[in-house]
Amino acid sequence: MSKSSTAVRQHTTIELKEPHRYRVILFNDDITTMEFVVCVLTQVFHKDEATATKLMLKVHNEGQAVVGIYTLDVAMTRVEKVRKMAREEGFPLKIDYEKE
Repeated sequence: MSKSSTAVRQHTTIELKEPHRYRVILFNDDITTMEFVVCVLTQVFHKDEATATKLMLKVHNEGQAVVGIYTLDVAMTRVEKVRKMAREEGFPLKIDYEKE
């Protein structure tokens, strides 16, 4: 006597969506030095010196600039890293993120 079993496979379709993206925005102030802003842009956002300088000047002249677009986790991590660096140096640098 042999036993036989029948297996039924179900196919489930999973719809993958792109994660939401967030703009990281750096704001101008009258105290934070331009050198520190360039340092933040090169160290935290991995910009080359020329790009960092252009972004710093945009922040200085226009009051703010988008310095990167990331997933939420990356945006939050970079914003917190910059805030920590600014606090340690005694600068009131304002940085935030917003949904794109």
